[in-house]
Amino acid sequence: MERLFNLDAQLLFDVVINAFNIFVLFLLLSYLLFEPVKKLLRDRQDRIKNQLDEAARDKADAAQLKAEYESKLNDVQKETEALLSEARKKAMLNEKQIVMEAQEEAVRIRQRAEAEIQLEKDKAQDEMKQQIILVATQMAGKVVGASVDEKKQDELIQETLKEMGDNVWQS
Repeated sequence: MERLFNLDAQLLFDVVINAFNIFVLFLLLSYLLFEPVKKLLRDRQDRIKNQLDEAARDKADAAQLKAEYESKLNDVQKETEALLSEARKKAMLNEKQIVMEAQEEAVRIRQRAEAEIQLEKDKAQDEMKQQIILVATQMAGKVVGASVDEKKQDELIQETLKEMGDNVWQS
């Protein structure tokens, strides 16, 4: 036998047997170890992919909720502005109504005061007329003496008052 690269047959046979054993061992280990490791890696990869998909869905849901909350917040702000505007309008109407009522009350008070003043003025004029009549009667009584009776005296006083007019008494 001839030697290949100065190797003997026993060495070549051992190398082939070892290569065959390594190949069988590789197949056996591949079946026993590599497949479970590959399965473990695939499961891990699927779990990570599912978590990323779930995170993307959660992010989309959060964005949608944020948009809804912003929309509701804008609606609430608009509603608040509308309520405030309505309250301002009601306040302005109440203010106008209160001012009008106060003005009407002032007019009523003024009219009552003018009526009372007129009554007091008429009362004072009547009292003055009575005083003047009394004074004039006493003066006429002294001047005329006993010759003029009381009826005639009243007629003279009324005639004198008519001649003088109401303008004298009102000033």
